[in-house]
Amino acid sequence: MHPLEETLGHTFSVPGLLEQALTHPSVAYELHRPHTSNQRLEFLGDAVLQLLLTDFLFRAFPSFHEGSLTKLRARVVSRGALAALARNLGLGDLMQMGRGEEAAGGRERDSTLADAMEAVVGALYLDAGVEITRRIVLSLFADTLQKLTDEPREVNPKGQLQETLQTLALGSPGYTIVSEDGPDHRKVFVATVAWNGRVLGTGTGSSKKQAQTAAAAAALLDPEVAAMAGNPLIPGSGATMADDS
Repeated sequence: MHPLEETLGHTFSVPGLLEQALTHPSVAYELHRPHTSNQRLEFLGDAVLQLLLTDFLFRAFPSFHEGSLTKLRARVVSRGALAALARNLGLGDLMQMGRGEEAAGGRERDSTLADAMEAVVGALYLDAGVEITRRIVLSLFADTLQKLTDEPREVNPKGQLQETLQTLALGSPGYTIVSEDGPDHRKVFVATVAWNGRVLGTGTGSSKKQAQTAAAAAALLDPEVAAMAGNPLIPGSGATMADDS
């Protein structure tokens, strides 16, 4: 465990905690007898992560309301984000798990890695206390938190347009595919987005979804809509969408 402790910047006074955090429940299943797994530490670590990251976001974004803060936190502690962090730490290679689970790809499964990441945080909290755990967690999540600080709003034109317009009145924007041209393997779609009888934007794309997203991005560049959104310049919001990412 020494390389992981070095990476975390903490030497465990109770080494068994780290071992427990990296023990998958499948070990007990294959041994056919009770065996300590990381499930309890995962439960604790999830709560510790929620608290520490909520505290960070609350202080870093004083003008954000509850809903926006919740969305930011969800981006940080999503299963995919936690699994990616676990991979960076090499947790998959360090885990103890049953042979069946390993053969089924358990060491690379997002859910398994995310659970292990939460369990490691739980073990840190028990061994080191909240302040040392806070320092380590904020260090581990530093790149992600910096990206949030630089770009707190996700680039999601359709979602942002709907959220902006719904603050003004009931009803969601409507999308219409007004044309499609080209052979089947190279279709070009044109979509418009309208709200309260007014066309707000037009966009093109190689799928209906791309065209609708481009139309929403174009609508957000409308001076009136941009003023309502409070974010007139949206990265990647050109009126043509080249991919479906």
